Amino acid sequence: MHKLKRWLVLGAIPLLTVVLTACKRTTTTTLKPPTGFFGIFYKWVGLPLQHLMDWIAPWFGKASGYGIAIILITLAVRLILLPAMLRQQKNMTISQEKMKVLKPQLDIIQAQMKKASSQEETLRLNQLMQDVYKKNGTSMLPSMGCLTLLIQLPIFSGLYQAVAYSPEISTSKFFGIALGQNSMVITIVATLIYLVQSWIMVQGVDASQRKAMQTTALMSPIMTFFFCMFYNAGLGLYFLAGGIMIVIQQVIVTYVMTPRIRKQIDEEIKGKPPVIVVDEHTFYQGVIAQAAPAAGPATAARPTTPHSGHGRNAGKQRHH
Repeated sequence: MHKLKRWLVLGAIPLLTVVLTACKRTTTTTLKPPTGFFGIFYKWVGLPLQHLMDWIAPWFGKASGYGIAIILITLAVRLILLPAMLRQQKNMTISQEKMKVLKPQLDIIQAQMKKASSQEETLRLNQLMQDVYKKNGTSMLPSMGCLTLLIQLPIFSGLYQAVAYSPEISTSKFFGIALGQNSMVITIVATLIYLVQSWIMVQGVDASQRKAMQTTALMSPIMTFFFCMFYNAGLGLYFLAGGIMIVIQQVIVTYVMTPRIRKQIDEEIKGKPPVIVVDEHTFYQGVIAQAAPAAGPATAARPTTPHSGHGRNAGKQRHH
């Protein structure tokens, strides 16, 4: 499951790069709005966000108004998505905890798969694995939580366009940082925030799984550094403000939601133990069952010889 999620997120990186690079020419805006597909995207997403920032900025003054507008828009988007993200995290955590309970059975099947010598045997083992999931009320492919990523894609792509193609926004500053240029300060701060989020996420994982989670945990900081470093500070502010909300969300998941779910799963197991589909004797008995029919005819043939001999002796006795 973690590998699938990792590849889905990695697959999103080139897509985000294409969307943003198609708009990128220079760090300041002396450019005309894009045309074609990206022109349509700018018309329906980038331009409305630009107008929204134009409306919010005067409330906070000219000095840092646009930067504050970006932060407020980001926080609003994150707050709207927060219930859905927490629900996805809850479903994922429940699935992970159930997987721990089923792990002994899954390990037995996976070990047997390495010994499989035919396609039929592999299919039979795959069916057994599906039975383990199905009979215990879980799924092989739980919710991966990629919907929120897809929702955020047009938002921060539109924010980038709104900054890049607006002379007012791109030339404005946020505490001395030009929004139309990349900023090392914002890059470092945003990356550190996501490193904190990754550290908190790893704390909620069992010690035996932390090493496997380290690669996944570092993906968000690496992506954040990449986008903040190579694109304008306006987009960097989106990641920075979003990172603050992500840290709050991760604190809720790690220290509130996960312990509660683990306690709930433990109570469910006490009242309703997991369904045992396979155990350490399953495949050993299967080998014996397959060998028994082959030995049957030979075993049945052996008594015929003494029986025949006994018949011959009986005939001789009758003859005498």
